[in-house]
Amino acid sequence: MITFLIGVAILILGYFTYGKFVERVFGPDDRKTPATDNPDGVDRLVLPHWKNMLIQLLNIAGIGPVIGVILGIKFGPVVFILLPLGNVLGGAVHDYFSGMISIRNNGYNVPALSRKFLGKGPSKVVMALISLALILVGAVFTNTPAGLINTPVLVGQESVSPTVFWIAVGCIFVYYFLSTFFPIDKIIGRIYPIFGGLLILASIAILVGIAPNLNTLDEFNLSDISSNFYQHPGKLPIFPMLFVTIACGIISGFHSTQSPLVARTEKTERTGRQTFYGMMILEGLIGMIWAAGGMFIYHQFPELMSAGGVGVLSKLVTTVLPFAPVSVMVILGVIVLAITSGDTSLRSLRLTIAELFGIDQKSVKNRLLLTVPMFAICLAIIFWSNLNKDGFNILWNYFSWSNQLMAVCSLCVTVVYLRSKNKNFWIALGPCLFMSFICFDYILWVSPENLKGAPVGFGLEFKTARVIALILSFQLGAWLIKRGKKLSKITNFDPDKWNDSQDVKNNYQPK
Repeated sequence: MITFLIGVAILILGYFTYGKFVERVFGPDDRKTPATDNPDGVDRLVLPHWKNMLIQLLNIAGIGPVIGVILGIKFGPVVFILLPLGNVLGGAVHDYFSGMISIRNNGYNVPALSRKFLGKGPSKVVMALISLALILVGAVFTNTPAGLINTPVLVGQESVSPTVFWIAVGCIFVYYFLSTFFPIDKIIGRIYPIFGGLLILASIAILVGIAPNLNTLDEFNLSDISSNFYQHPGKLPIFPMLFVTIACGIISGFHSTQSPLVARTEKTERTGRQTFYGMMILEGLIGMIWAAGGMFIYHQFPELMSAGGVGVLSKLVTTVLPFAPVSVMVILGVIVLAITSGDTSLRSLRLTIAELFGIDQKSVKNRLLLTVPMFAICLAIIFWSNLNKDGFNILWNYFSWSNQLMAVCSLCVTVVYLRSKNKNFWIALGPCLFMSFICFDYILWVSPENLKGAPVGFGLEFKTARVIALILSFQLGAWLIKRGKKLSKITNFDPDKWNDSQDVKNNYQPK
């Protein structure tokens, strides 16, 4: 329990200390925001601050801080330390700057910002990676909540039915379409506060349920520190596997696609730390609760170590919350987590494509033109993943890796942004280098031969993959610093102002 409480303390103190430091580095002021300077009545409009915070929380808090940490806690109590440290120093920094840089640049997404800060060539790579990742998010965050709806807890029977699953998929897709297509204040702005309350109540219920057993949680081993890093039953290495297994909670690139949605509805920059940094801290606290629940249930039922995340979640809920109405409420809360990330992932993809190709989104016809093909591709992936025996496992692995690759893309933009303003870019460069190493190391090493059930990677020997990943990461860091320094010397380059004629074309003149 002591290790768990230390982790909670790191998160809370981190918000009031490091969070304020990060805020000072950025320097929010009273300039106009996209919602007040360039409102369009669809995506750029003012919403109340409390709504923005709940929308941001639900946008970013997918199934990662629940199922991800339930699977991740298999690495042992070191998770209770690495999760909050990664959150405060990496994830919350990532979320804060992805939101605040977007506010300064008319609410634009990472692909458009990457064209401004990284250049035309790299931005094409970023666009391809993020588009693929958002489609995978939409597929995973349809598949998983549909699977949860089709659990014995909700359907009231021992066996589950494919019919129930596909009906759930259909209902979720209808909702996704409506929330993606209509103005943000019509659906998302109205129902998210209700969903936010359900999410918070679900997490509190789990905390209350496991509270009597917190003293049974494993502790960090101070007498043999190295042993803390080798506790996974499958002998998986913490680096890179922990940081791919637990995305939301530590750091998640998906968040960088969601922060601009709220950046377009904020009335003032001065609430940014609460909205972006603070909601990531709250997601970390949610992750800690579910990690504790996961460790408790593995102690009670060791055979679940080999079970899937949905099965462990269902067992946890019914064990610590045997009162049926409460357990159903918690399962519904987790379903909401997934659905409220899936809808905004597809909305974000629509806006990303529209920004890069200059497609006006005030027009119903234009929104429909982008929405329908996106959903068709997403649905095709869902069908494939459920018809193929190993399809969902492959889909999940690629989703997890691409999610962290999105974080690298966003952090690259942040590093160049800060360096171009001659500000402290090290606070972004550190997590950027670390996550670059994780992404390179994972894809260079994984393969079905090296890791059972893994997707196809390069399959290199473990040490070789690690050395190459380190080299590539530092090369990327050096290029980012050089790029930021170059932009700082350009006369008509303004990091804090979006100008279509210059930023999209990268038409800058040196001093």
